[in-house]
Amino acid sequence: MALEMRDRCERCETAALSADGAALICSYECTFCVPCGEAMAGVCPNCGGELVPRPRRVASAG
Repeated sequence: MALEMRDRCERCETAALSADGAALICSYECTFCVPCGEAMAGVCPNCGGELVPRPRRVASAG
């Protein structure tokens, strides 16, 4: 199963998160922009899990 690359922060809703941009996720794929993740001390408010940098997806060469 592929990682769902959500394009909006679940906290502030205003940050457009591109697939190749910086974002934070928990193990349930809750997604937050970096400023919101830092404001929440790296803890997901939904599940209490650790927020870690989301892998970046680059456009395919094909």
